[in-house]
Amino acid sequence: MNVIKTLVLITVFTLGFTTVNAQTKIAHINTEELVAAMPETKALQAKLEKLGKTYDDEMKAKEAELKAKFERYNKEFESQTEATNAERTKEVQLEAQKIEQFKNEALRDLQKQEQEGLKPILEKAQKAIDDVAKAQGFDYVLNVSTLVIANGKDLLVDVKTKLGI
Repeated sequence: MNVIKTLVLITVFTLGFTTVNAQTKIAHINTEELVAAMPETKALQAKLEKLGKTYDDEMKAKEAELKAKFERYNKEFESQTEATNAERTKEVQLEAQKIEQFKNEALRDLQKQEQEGLKPILEKAQKAIDDVAKAQGFDYVLNVSTLVIANGKDLLVDVKTKLGI
């Protein structure tokens, strides 16, 4: 008797899940490709490259200034007192640390600018994906970069069309 009940329950669950799966519509999209194609992303990249170049130029100027000072101090080393040379060594080390600190701050600022710039872009892409999926009756949209096999509707072209790209 228990065996029959178990078989009936297994059959009911199997049929129930099959029915649910048959009604579920799944699509996929490559969100990385979508975001990369968006004009906002290209504008953000240009802004970040410009800012990065500004930081790079400033850093190179500071490094060149430090190098010139180091070379001058090195040439004058023999003619200076031990106390003066020790003071100059500390000065050069302190400036080198400041340059390293500037590099780290510049990198953090670039990363922060990128994160802040990407947030509205990602939100816009997600809204477009949601709108297209809803309009076409899809229950789930999977990111293709995490899939091994992507059988089903690819929404990339439709979402790009919605975004005008």
